[in-house]
Amino acid sequence: MKYLKLIQLPEVFLVIFTQYLIKYYLFEPFGIDITLNGFGLFLVSLSSACLVMGSQVISAIFQAKSIQINEPESTIVGKDISEKNAYNFFIVLNVIAVLIGFYLANIIGKPMFSALFIVVSALTYIHASFLKNYAFIDNILLSILGAFSVLALGLFDLLPAITTTNQASQTTIFSILIDYTVFAFLMVLLLELINDQKNVNGDYKIVIKTLPIILGKERTNKIIFILSILPIAAVLYYMYTYLYHNQYALLYVLLLIVAPLLYFMVKIWNASTQKNYKHLAFILKIILFLSVMSIGLYQYILL
Repeated sequence: MKYLKLIQLPEVFLVIFTQYLIKYYLFEPFGIDITLNGFGLFLVSLSSACLVMGSQVISAIFQAKSIQINEPESTIVGKDISEKNAYNFFIVLNVIAVLIGFYLANIIGKPMFSALFIVVSALTYIHASFLKNYAFIDNILLSILGAFSVLALGLFDLLPAITTTNQASQTTIFSILIDYTVFAFLMVLLLELINDQKNVNGDYKIVIKTLPIILGKERTNKIIFILSILPIAAVLYYMYTYLYHNQYALLYVLLLIVAPLLYFMVKIWNASTQKNYKHLAFILKIILFLSVMSIGLYQYILL
């Protein structure tokens, strides 16, 4: 049970939920050609979940001192679990992810795809052990890793089934996945920057160079404010392009995605306390969940 404390189960469940939603509410309703059966989907989700959990474990190891300063009650590595055992847990999770990736890549006839899991696994370690001292590069890398779980199912289930006869329909669905991947990247980037703001005291004491430490919290707030314009612009463009003829879809996106994003923009401008940033992080997670839920709307929009 103590090992479950190392991972953030809501994030793991969101990854699994997203992939199942894509499979059964985006792929199946449109009758497009796919490669994986139910067991294949289970393996993709399990591998993605292991990569996410591995990333959380290695981050907990390298940020143990910062966590002890910022949120001592949340300290796990060095308290409930030794650093050695945490490393072993990280290795086990990544070995499982890579082995599953190798198996999946071979059954779909794309052995080179196994390299994706190896690269993602390696980047989780590089991020925590090395890139944490490179402000913003670290945030971008984590955002790419977070967005990978959205794209993974498309790469292993949809892409191998594309032929000259079904290319139009397959490409349309795959482009929707790309759009969600980009949106997930932007949302995770905002969330990571908010976490840097929240953890600034501990990061400063253990000399981790994040944007708030280099530029200050006020300037970083302004950067986050500017960056938050990007997902709003992307959503508005999406509404204009795809949803203009569907009143209920428009209301869903306006009320449950655009409105909370605007609220986030207003609040980030003057945020200063750890309580403020925890609240804003919660808002971003809610927006991300509601955005994932919108995948289920496409069968009513496009059919």
